[in-house]
Amino acid sequence: MKLFSASLILFLAFLVLSCANPLIEANKEMRAQIIGVHDEVMPKIGQLMSLEKKALAQADSLFAQDSTATAEIEGMRTLAAQLNQAHEGMFVWMRQYSLEEEGKTPEEIKTYLDEQLVKVNQVNAGIKAALEQAGTQLKD
Repeated sequence: MKLFSASLILFLAFLVLSCANPLIEANKEMRAQIIGVHDEVMPKIGQLMSLEKKALAQADSLFAQDSTATAEIEGMRTLAAQLNQAHEGMFVWMRQYSLEEEGKTPEEIKTYLDEQLVKVNQVNAGIKAALEQAGTQLKD
């Protein structure tokens, strides 16, 4: 009788744990997806900074050559600001991203991860857009 009771308790415990696992596994997969989006553009951070410096140097050069070329000068400064904003966006996101799950339910974690996926995708898109803009606007 004791063996049957212990087996039943173990079976019920396994059943309860297996019901909770799908959301826990989905959260693990979402974390991996978030990190994947981050990892896609993180290597380009140095390029953002380099292109920002290049845009500012071109703005200064244009100003030295022809201080009346305000549209081109402002275009370069605007590009530099866009590159800087994309760079900063990554680090702002990274500082607020938390791996802490203690005391949170799987549902709370999923809600948090859903929000983080949106945010990291925005950062990713901002970096790609800034790099694309720099590619078309900067002269070698």
